Amino acid sequence: MHLIQPDHHTRRAFLRRSSQLALTGTALPFALNLAAMGEAAAFDATDYKALVCVFFYGGNDYANTVVTYDDASYNQYSTIRGGGGGQTAGGIALAKSALGSTVLNPSAPLAGGRQYALHPSMTGMANLFNSGKAAVQLNVGPLVVPLTKAQYSGSDRINFPLPPKLFSHNDQQSVWQSSSPEGSTIGWGGNMGDLALSNNSNSLFTCINVTGNAVFLSGDSALSYQVSTGGAVAINSVKNNVYGSSAVKTALAGLVQQPRTHTLENEYNRVTTRAIGAESQISTGLATSNLATVFPTGNSLADQLKMVARLIGARNSLGAKRQVFMVSIGGFDLHDNLISQHPTLLGRVSAAMTAFYDATVELGVANKVTAFTASDFGRTLASNGDGSDHGWGSHHFMVGGAVKGQTFYGTPPPVSVSNTAAAQDQWHVGQGRLLPSTSVDQYAATLAKWFGVADSELAGILPNLRHFGTAAGRPDYPTNLGFMG
Repeated sequence: MHLIQPDHHTRRAFLRRSSQLALTGTALPFALNLAAMGEAAAFDATDYKALVCVFFYGGNDYANTVVTYDDASYNQYSTIRGGGGGQTAGGIALAKSALGSTVLNPSAPLAGGRQYALHPSMTGMANLFNSGKAAVQLNVGPLVVPLTKAQYSGSDRINFPLPPKLFSHNDQQSVWQSSSPEGSTIGWGGNMGDLALSNNSNSLFTCINVTGNAVFLSGDSALSYQVSTGGAVAINSVKNNVYGSSAVKTALAGLVQQPRTHTLENEYNRVTTRAIGAESQISTGLATSNLATVFPTGNSLADQLKMVARLIGARNSLGAKRQVFMVSIGGFDLHDNLISQHPTLLGRVSAAMTAFYDATVELGVANKVTAFTASDFGRTLASNGDGSDHGWGSHHFMVGGAVKGQTFYGTPPPVSVSNTAAAQDQWHVGQGRLLPSTSVDQYAATLAKWFGVADSELAGILPNLRHFGTAAGRPDYPTNLGFMG
């Protein structure tokens, strides 16, 4: 039964319960000393590494992002998407001739003559792939356990549970980021940050969010420190004159930072003092972290990634050895207007991620920084007339000097919308929705291991990972997908 996990009592879970016990006042020294010794032993970073999650909010249409290109598959794609089975544009199918400049040339050809190209607006990303700096993970999505189509369609939810609330935007965003539906408070990026806290001289800068609230960067101990595309968010009444008066500003600054005898008031002022100090440290670091790399203008994702690059450039002054970042771009819920709106979105993604990679080269950390994409879900291969509907599995990108690029990882799904039991339809669960052949936990574990997470700590970060890999009797679902050097 998957709801009870007696073998999932990891050191992280024990520390969490010890810390909760410490609130009673009976175990405080024990809990704090154990946590400090345990975390330091589990994770010891001597170099710098960073992970950057690029989240596509709304559910990206996989079929027009990583487009099947060999004639046999393309013709099926065109038929399904309303192109009439020819190789010209129609419905929500892209013309094959438009894909010539974004054909992906893997270092090892795919089986069966399968080929892919990227959307015509993604020339930068195609160049990164073909130069070995990017890779594609095929058909990845949330899974609790490995599933066949028959198990998905069956009624045995004890042995073959489904991810909660499939096809729901808010819930699947949360499941991708935390393995739990909406309401979750701990994400796997934050859990990685928990392990890295002691390696950074200012632990507050371990998990940095440039896009607003998201569960991905929240840990048991790690906080999601938020910045804007302009830098640290200041408390205006402390940083600037109030009503034109520096005296009022000084008085207010004292009031919100001085120690108090009341416990809650004192904690409020302590947090405020920390925020003011962090803002000053970030601003000082960014003042000397400038880039020659040109980022595209009018592109919010590029603005966010530029800020991430500048923060990485300030890593020494911030005392950072390990960092996890999150940026995002919205607008992918294209039930309508897919052909007119998708190109702009994907063009922004490609231009922003290409500029970001170039910036890491400029900073000399291209091998130390890995960006990866994620989204609520993929979408249906079948057209609804002017767009596509909510799906499940999707294709995603990994970019960076440490990525084993110019390669497709995972299983290329057949191009089909059939819901039969035939072998060619095994990854389709209706309307061309993909049953993931790779789980988010496998994807995340591969990134985490590169980041420095020990095998013994992975289960505490990714609760469903115990159902995958050789130890679970599923070597066909490995816990290391192999795309990181």
